[in-house]
Amino acid sequence: MKHDMVINEIFNSIQGESSYAGLPCCFIRLTGCNLSCSYCDTSYAFHDGQEMTISSIISHIDTSGIKLVEITGGEPLLQKETPFLIETLLKKNFSVLVETNGSVDIDIVPSKAVIIMDLKCPGSGMSDRMKWENIEKLSGKDEIKFVIGDRRDYLWAVEKIRAYEVDKKSHILFSSVFGKLEPKTLVKWIMEDNLNVRFQLQLHKYIWGADVKGV
Repeated sequence: MKHDMVINEIFNSIQGESSYAGLPCCFIRLTGCNLSCSYCDTSYAFHDGQEMTISSIISHIDTSGIKLVEITGGEPLLQKETPFLIETLLKKNFSVLVETNGSVDIDIVPSKAVIIMDLKCPGSGMSDRMKWENIEKLSGKDEIKFVIGDRRDYLWAVEKIRAYEVDKKSHILFSSVFGKLEPKTLVKWIMEDNLNVRFQLQLHKYIWGADVKGV
């Protein structure tokens, strides 16, 4: 059976975020998104892309020799073939990360994949689109990311962590909106409140710059 997907780009780089930061990673960026975040840095993935079969996607990444793969977007769970792509990668012994925006049911993600779920803070303009029931579906290997643009976002994130006991379910990642909130300010807040979270930078933006694609 032919499984077509719409792919914006496939590229190799280091993983810039999450607890996998710094590791060589192959990125599969799928076309399409159901949100429009104020700070979005991948709006080019909303519509641009080309059709590829899953077999051609696998052939493409097989040549790299990299065994860590991230499926991202856009919002990758919007494409109905995404679970089949994940299963195929897992069967070929790839480690698979799935970055999702928190607004789509994660039940469709195969259990051996690592989910990195971005819970949108108020500053994104999309916080009312979150499916909070997804939190209960996460496991200890999964990660929840908060991208924080100001003090209001920070306090909102802390409130949600406590209300949903997020720290008892998954790893928590805090990052600042690039160019808006100084990383040292966010670190100061985290230390003052003794939060059990991992602070992260978007390494790729510091290495190559904020506007460079395919890194």
